[in-house]
Order: sequence, then structure tokens, then C-alpha cells
Amino acid sequence: MFDFENAYTEKGYKLIAGMDEAGRGPLAGPVTCACVIMPLDDIIEGVDDSKKLSPKKRDFLYDKIIEKAVAFKVSFIDHKVIDEINILQATKRGMEICVNTLQIQPDFLLVDAVKGLKISVPYQPIIHGDALSYNIACASILAKVSRDRFMLEMDKEFPMYAFAQHKGYGTKQHIELLQKYGKCAIHRDTFIKHFVK
Repeated sequence: MFDFENAYTEKGYKLIAGMDEAGRGPLAGPVTCACVIMPLDDIIEGVDDSKKLSPKKRDFLYDKIIEKAVAFKVSFIDHKVIDEINILQATKRGMEICVNTLQIQPDFLLVDAVKGLKISVPYQPIIHGDALSYNIACASILAKVSRDRFMLEMDKEFPMYAFAQHKGYGTKQHIELLQKYGKCAIHRDTFIKHFVK
């Protein structure tokens, strides 16, 4: 999980950041991006791709990452922007905001899969980066926990959709509730058009 970090450290880069997103696939809610610079001399045990971790473990690691990060930024791009410019462009926008507003600029950035970012920091996209890079894995945990917490708040506003359970993803339960009640204020029109007439 440190091969990429080690490779770029050996090339002379000191501050290496990781970046990832959560929420590209759901039918509702934002896409959430996170960028983080983690110290490589104070490793957090148990960090992994956020999808492989239990919610309880993610919450625990989230707090540790926030505590130890040199710098971090989380951004939310809402459903309206996703509908307007598409999910890939919305993800890029969220990632660009993260890098451009990070309190400390990294020397190099490792990013999960996404190419074509308009940023001044040199970067490398890595397929399955959240499983291959410590910094990207940390970013994936920040993005996932931040988005899940947002969707728990949305569950209080729109309790009939059970957002606390599926976090807006297109589960059987969510689709059935969507068809029963119609869309709410945070559904992505371009994602639900196949399910709601």
C-alpha cells in the first residue's frame, strides 16, 4: 500500500497527497470528494479501501485521519450540478476544489482513477488506487464517511426514502420507495429517469 508513495518520495517529492470520491453511483445526494496529505512516518493501522471496511471501522479511522493529517479538504457537489454537467465532470469539479483549497499544497498527488484534472499539482491517476495507495485509501475513508453522514441528515428530512439504510444507492428498497413516493429534492433526475415517469 506504500509502493506509489515510496516511488515518488524517492524521486524527491516530500508532501504527497491522495484523493478519492464517494457517491458517483447513487440515485440521490451529492458526490463527495476528499484530498488528504498524510504523514508517512506515523502510519495509521487498519487503513484500507473504504468499501472493505465496516461503518464502525470507517468512523474510527476517519477520526484518526483527521487527527494526523498534515492537511485535508472535503467537497460536496450536489445533485443539481451532477444533472447539469454529468457525474464525471461533477467529480472532477469536486476534486479540483479539494486540491485548490487545500490549506497546504502537496508536491505530488495520487488520485483514484480520474484523469483530466485542471490543477497545478503534478498527479498520477491510479486504477483501484484506494486499494493500492495509503493516501488514497485515507481520502476514500474521508469521502465515504462525510457522504454517509450527510445522507443520515437527509434521512431526517426525507424519512420515507430510508436514506439511512442505502445512502441513496439504487437498491431494490430505494427504487420501490422512489416509485411509491416519486422523487424528492435531492434525487438526481438524470439517474432516476428509468425508474420514475
